[in-house]
Amino acid sequence: MGRPNVGKSTLFNRLLGRKAAVVHGEPGVTRDRNFAVVRWGRSSFFLADTGGYVPDAEAGIEALVREQASLAIENSSVVVLLVDGESGVTPLDVEIARLLREKNKRSILVVNKIDNDEREGLTYEFHKLGMGDPMAVSALHG
Repeated sequence: MGRPNVGKSTLFNRLLGRKAAVVHGEPGVTRDRNFAVVRWGRSSFFLADTGGYVPDAEAGIEALVREQASLAIENSSVVVLLVDGESGVTPLDVEIARLLREKNKRSILVVNKIDNDEREGLTYEFHKLGMGDPMAVSALHG
């Protein structure tokens, strides 16, 4: 999960190994949860892709997307919070991290769009979210 346009569907597709989720540069394309079984080495796990979480959405599509993401959080053993390394920590990232800590959900902080070694330094500021050491990835480039 994460705020709109951080690469959640791209990461979902990368982990799945095929294009199952629609990916687009415009926010709000993913509205419902997408589900798949991912095989990783000798293990497999159930993965859900969510739309962009906007905590204060009260009506319309954003509110419905928030409800779907909330259901995904409640039904998950582990939540991957995906953030965008290019844009840095945003108020929405802070709010989502706070929500996950309040729910006492086991979470993994993943910083996307870290395409090379020089960009790895962009991950450090995400420590302030209080979710442990962030994992640097490039969902698009693998």
